[in-house]
Amino acid sequence: MAGTRSADVPPPRRPHAVSDDPLALWYENVLGWPTVPGDPVRLEVGVRFDVLDVPAGAGSAALARLGRHGRGFPVALSGARMRLLVAAGSADELPGLLEWLDWGAPPDLDLTAIGAGGHMEAPGPVRRDTEADAVARAGSGSQGAAVWLRPPGPEREAGTSLPTLSAMGTSGAGGNGAGPPDLVRLVNTVATQVHRARLRRACAAAAVKADGQPLAFS
Repeated sequence: MAGTRSADVPPPRRPHAVSDDPLALWYENVLGWPTVPGDPVRLEVGVRFDVLDVPAGAGSAALARLGRHGRGFPVALSGARMRLLVAAGSADELPGLLEWLDWGAPPDLDLTAIGAGGHMEAPGPVRRDTEADAVARAGSGSQGAAVWLRPPGPEREAGTSLPTLSAMGTSGAGGNGAGPPDLVRLVNTVATQVHRARLRRACAAAAVKADGQPLAFS
């Protein structure tokens, strides 16, 4: 597998923001994350982070399964999709990880990665309701601008909180072992929940089809 870029060595900071939009200025000047001007403002992926893109319901279930290890890294919600921020370079690891974990690359496994050259809508402020409420609203088909469910911390903290292949045994700021999950565990947990959601949909569709079939008598 290709090596994942270390979060401890950030790329050179840009001399100034490329936009006068307040949201872009915050990302550029506070976090050091490059943006793409426009409406909405977008973040360049593959520079400071990559993204795992999953259905919101499956992503929420995966974070719940990870417990305290699922709380230490930024997560955003965009419509019915959840964006899990991981270390830059992780998108290149995803196909190999899925193969190594015996998931292969089934076309209907709704799990993708955004890496170098990609973009994501820059999330706005954190919602004031709970994460569960936000995910439930996304599951109902509600659309809207991207928002942070779990926002990034200050620049250095935001970088070191991202899941990587070498994150095993990392600790949170308090040394309590609540650091980010390693990428292998994160991908396997997310893939499992995506697969379970797909099976539930298939079972529900089969039940509906069976209800509509005429009774057969021998």
